[in-house]
Amino acid sequence: MSHRSRLAGFIIDCQDTDSDRAATFWAAALGLTVEPGYTEEDGAQYTGLLGAPAGLHVEVQRVDHASRVHLDIEADDIDAEANRLETLGAKRIAFVKRWWVMEAPTGHRFCIVQMKHPERGPAPTIWE
Repeated sequence: MSHRSRLAGFIIDCQDTDSDRAATFWAAALGLTVEPGYTEEDGAQYTGLLGAPAGLHVEVQRVDHASRVHLDIEADDIDAEANRLETLGAKRIAFVKRWWVMEAPTGHRFCIVQMKHPERGPAPTIWE
C-alpha cells in the first residue's frame, strides 16, 4: 500500500530553557514571528515561529536532553514511513506521544509526524 511523506520543518530543541524565551531569540535571529506557546499536561513546552520559507513548520521546544536542531518528516502513515526509512538504514528509537523518533545511519535524530495538511506546501512524495 502506498503512502506519502515530505519534509515538514525544523524543531529547535532547547535544553531546560523556557520555549517562549528561546523562541524570542530564534525569531529575531531568523526574521520570523513568535506565535503564542503552549504547555502540555506532561510539562512539554512548544512555541511556534511563523513565516518560515516554503511554508515549513519551525518550532522551539523545551527538552531535557542536549540542545540540538532536528527535522520532522510528515507522513500520512507514520508506521509505513518508519518502515521505509528503516530499509534505508534508519533505526526507530522510540514512539513518543504521536510520533516516531528515528536515528539516521549518520547518527542524526529526526521525527516522523502525522501529516496534517497535505494540500498545503509542496506536494508530498508518493511511496509505493
